[in-house]
Amino acid sequence: MKPAPPEVVIIRTGSANLASVSAAFERLGAIPRISEDASLVASAPLVVLPGVGAFGAAMQHLRERGLDASLRDRIANNRPLLAICVGMQVLCEASDESPGVEGLGIVPGRITRFAVSLRVPQMGWNSISPTPAASLLRSDWVYFANSYRLARVPDGWEGARTDHGGEFASALERGPLLACQFHPELSGAAGLTLIERWLSLAATKEPLTC
Repeated sequence: MKPAPPEVVIIRTGSANLASVSAAFERLGAIPRISEDASLVASAPLVVLPGVGAFGAAMQHLRERGLDASLRDRIANNRPLLAICVGMQVLCEASDESPGVEGLGIVPGRITRFAVSLRVPQMGWNSISPTPAASLLRSDWVYFANSYRLARVPDGWEGARTDHGGEFASALERGPLLACQFHPELSGAAGLTLIERWLSLAATKEPLTC
């Protein structure tokens, strides 16, 4: 019997193009489900945290719905999570974009703005170079739309680096957690292949009880 297609819960952050994210998973045979249910986000087999726009607005939306605690619980229990763009940034401790607003604090480090001398936002294609032990990421060209970034891949994490007026962390990975500053859903075949690798990794993880 053919296995049932995986269901992927996509968090409604209030600041994301959910249609393009959903379409990417549909092309891979998955069933996207958009939700703000905190208990579902904590326990679902597969969750995506997308985001565009401001760090502060995204964090406010998550906190008002109890999703910040759900995400921390999910990550603590080693459940698969894909974070995209601002979704990656809110995993960090804070951002210069929204002074005084705390992030989820999963990833050590502060999000900072690109130098004023650069073209900002970085809008378009750029290359990523994975760290040596990265298991999901590959050297490729992907699509970015960002004015802020994490300066480096923190200790204890693998990831990828990209140059835009200097090197920055364009992705992070640790176990079944994959965080991309770029938009894999807008990155053509390279992005779909990356999402597919994440889905395959997630399928090998035994569900945990909370």
